Amino acid sequence: MNSAPAEEQREQRCMSQALALASKGLYTTRPNPRVGCVIVLGDEVVGEGWHEWAGESHAEIMALEQAGRRASGAEVFVTLEPCSHTGRTGPCVDSLIRAGVKRVVAAMLDPNPKISGQGVETLRAAGIDVDVGIGSVEAHKLNEGFVKRMETGRPLVRVKVAATLDGRTAAMDGSSQWITSEAARQDVHRLRARSCALVTGIGTVIEDDPRLNARVDEPLAPSLRVVLDGNARLEPGAAIFSVPGPVLIVTSGKDPYDYIFDSRTECMRMTGADGRVDLSGLVELLGQRGCNDILVEAGAGVSGAFMAAGLVDEIVTYNSPDVLGSSGRGMFVVRGIRSMKDRIRYEILDVGRIGPDIKVIYRPIRDGSE
Repeated sequence: MNSAPAEEQREQRCMSQALALASKGLYTTRPNPRVGCVIVLGDEVVGEGWHEWAGESHAEIMALEQAGRRASGAEVFVTLEPCSHTGRTGPCVDSLIRAGVKRVVAAMLDPNPKISGQGVETLRAAGIDVDVGIGSVEAHKLNEGFVKRMETGRPLVRVKVAATLDGRTAAMDGSSQWITSEAARQDVHRLRARSCALVTGIGTVIEDDPRLNARVDEPLAPSLRVVLDGNARLEPGAAIFSVPGPVLIVTSGKDPYDYIFDSRTECMRMTGADGRVDLSGLVELLGQRGCNDILVEAGAGVSGAFMAAGLVDEIVTYNSPDVLGSSGRGMFVVRGIRSMKDRIRYEILDVGRIGPDIKVIYRPIRDGSE
């Protein structure tokens, strides 16, 4: 009887458990990746762990501490190649070697091109069997922003829009609360919680006065909140300053603010060739500062500017089953589109229902293919 399918299923189960552990760090690990680890001796799980906070123990170390001596001769299932370098913590490969594990199964290699594969080489040189690839799709999705930053230096940029059935984000009088349901708004808070930076425009701040924070009942590392304020109109009494967490204000004009914000707030000028805020430069800067995922929650002008600049990796829309008519505000203002040949094309990644609303995730088609 061929036992290969049974063994494959066992390995898939072990990696699925490691991926579930990794997801526990969804809101806390930034700028580090989310990583989970399971140590198995025979058919028994003897250790498990996940990376919880940047600067603290990696998933493998947590699992090894739980396994103790039973790690000797065991198999290790981990969602990312164990590190071979010293950062704020020591190399995980050294701990695995000292523990005497016999095999390591990694879902994917480290996406950092400078060190990718080094952990695997170190383990194999120590006589440990290593396999890579089980659960790779799921592991990549869990850390797609981190992967992009490691490979390109830039974070993954998502644009979120809440709109009606006919694509209106507000009524003619500017009112927009609430277009979507409570269930959809809670999903947005989870989207915020997993993002390193939240970007909005001064128009949204003036009209809606959002706090732009994530309200989830789980441990959370505060996101950086970024306000694009070309002409320095943001007031220190805005609601965005009423909750904890860092704030970055980016202007493009020549006139500085004539008042001082609090100590957690940074102001800088980034002017593009068109005289507006340099969005490409901002994305580059946020990548340099360790941001893996950026969530843009702004009006049609700012969202459209990110699209026109080719900076958007994903669009998430929440559509309510309502109609506001042609006098309502649209979803995007994009300059330079005059005909079908100028259109910016997307494909649908996922469609789902959240309460009475529809959530759709789009990805840009960059190669011009159908």
